[in-house]
Amino acid sequence: MMNKMKIRVGIIGFGRMGRCYLKELQRNVAYEVAYVCDTDAECRELARRLAPEAQAVEDDQTIFDDESIRAVVLCTTADARLQQIRKAVGTGKHIIAEKPVADTLEHEWEAVGLVENATVMSGANMYLQNAWYHAVMRDAVDRGELGELAIMRICHMTPGLAPGEGHESEGPSFHDCGMHYVNLARWYAHSEYKTWHAQGMRMWDWKDPWWLQVHGTFENGIVYDITQGFVYGQLSKDQTHNSYVELIGTKGFCRMTHDFKTAEVDIHGVTETRHIERPFGGKNIDRLIDEMAESILTGRRSEAMPSFRDSAIASEYAWKMLEDARRNELPSIGTHEELEEIWEHRRNLKDGYGLLPRLNKNV
Repeated sequence: MMNKMKIRVGIIGFGRMGRCYLKELQRNVAYEVAYVCDTDAECRELARRLAPEAQAVEDDQTIFDDESIRAVVLCTTADARLQQIRKAVGTGKHIIAEKPVADTLEHEWEAVGLVENATVMSGANMYLQNAWYHAVMRDAVDRGELGELAIMRICHMTPGLAPGEGHESEGPSFHDCGMHYVNLARWYAHSEYKTWHAQGMRMWDWKDPWWLQVHGTFENGIVYDITQGFVYGQLSKDQTHNSYVELIGTKGFCRMTHDFKTAEVDIHGVTETRHIERPFGGKNIDRLIDEMAESILTGRRSEAMPSFRDSAIASEYAWKMLEDARRNELPSIGTHEELEEIWEHRRNLKDGYGLLPRLNKNV
């Protein structure tokens, strides 16, 4: 540790992600959670139970006015983040933000400009960049085990968040969730997007596509396809998912899959064949807050920490791909009555994919 003084931090927004950050910050010896902020009284009461060492406050200005606070974690909905980023930059507080960093592209790029022209450290929770399995696979690419990377295939389909359940400020599922995979493909390619062609589906007569597949090319010639949707057996008796990343090179390939508990990587390279299994790692918040602590304590931003710019670029291309899907005929299959059945089913689930947090449950 570069400095024995703990980093006093305030969490703003105490929904599902705010509670995830609290758990990891409490475990990390570099931090002291001084505040938890939420406008909802029940969330503040939960914060008092889970973080008795912290002050539970309703107004985030209390946090920004406290000069002892060195960092803030922004877990509110996207439409509140830009104002909070302005306050953080204005008061010299380092920032970890959920993605997208604001509610519109214009606001996202304003947020990028604010942090890139300030002395504060900033990071966005583009958590796949911090996943051990992607680090292993990119290392295999960089070491030449696959020859030259040529094709990327990415799929992530779960029952997930149903239309109308929340996150409206973060857009349809391909933006809310899919921008992680748009970012991941760019991270692997070491290049920028050149072309894209998208097809979407408006399941259950919802206004937005809740499933989307896009394929195209990067500037360096690598091709990709990305499939994402929260449509995978919403009313199945036993729910499951389909999630994988496959990298195909001119000489070898590697792939990963996971069950949200264990991740598996297979490398079929020119000099090695490996099968690796380790715990999945969830949202990798522990890695993100470690990278922020390193950045604050050394005064040099960690290169491993995903940036606001990474988030804004992924957001921009996710929106462009959604717009392309709307131009390529956007069929609708399923009824609103089925969607109401899904809502009722998910309200009664005790264990499922992307369930909204319940205040009577611990983190």
